[in-house]
Amino acid sequence: MGSTRPRRPPAPSAAERARSVAARGGTASLVGTGAPQAAPLVHHVRADGSAVLLLDDDEPVLHEIRSAPGGEFAAMLEIADVAPVELREPVRGLLWITGRLREPDPDIARRIALQVADVRPDENLLRLGHGASLVRLDPGSAVLSDAEGSAALTPVDLAAAWPDPFCRYESHWLAHLENSHPDVLDLLARHLPPALRDLREARLRPLGMDRYGLRLRLEAPGRDHDVRIAWPQQATTVEELRRQMQHLIGCPMRRGADVDPLGGSRPAS
Repeated sequence: MGSTRPRRPPAPSAAERARSVAARGGTASLVGTGAPQAAPLVHHVRADGSAVLLLDDDEPVLHEIRSAPGGEFAAMLEIADVAPVELREPVRGLLWITGRLREPDPDIARRIALQVADVRPDENLLRLGHGASLVRLDPGSAVLSDAEGSAALTPVDLAAAWPDPFCRYESHWLAHLENSHPDVLDLLARHLPPALRDLREARLRPLGMDRYGLRLRLEAPGRDHDVRIAWPQQATTVEELRRQMQHLIGCPMRRGADVDPLGGSRPAS
């Protein structure tokens, strides 16, 4: 007999979601080192899954690295993926990367900082060698926890995955949807599971957007409910994403010129 369980909407793989969390940046902390928790001035996860961290020279963990045998120190980087709208529970995902911290030679550190500046410009990188030091975290494992579930990942998983093509732009689109189109959120409510449609004093909020669909959060008294709504077709471009959204809200062509829930063209990266 076939299963009667409802089919889950398609979603990015755990490795792809992890890469998207890393690409968006979020907020980071270095934990589990035996030293006090450190807040990196800059953090960046590279294509190979390793992480680059710029730390204030006063951070105790730097002493731990420099005094550790072989100049390597076990640590865990936590990256919190914060929603672009003001939810009552703002963290929508957590990525933990565990591995070994190492401080590269000064010349190599400057070269790495320039590589980071090319993809994630940050004026704090100018502090390298002037009150700040750069360290590299070579990953041994990673764990992702978000609304889709939890998953353990290997460094190979991270290195092989690409972030969602829209992950750097969704913050602009979701904020526009929240602030300018409450009527669109009302129309999207009909896609909620029947048990959630009539909850009293509930508020529907935009939570996430990717090439597979839209994620919504229903903030109800005492509990939040996260729901994924699949696009009719997977989107590969911004225009396709816009058309899929218009299909969901019931205006594929007629009102397309009037309703643009993505707020115009793609924002500058």
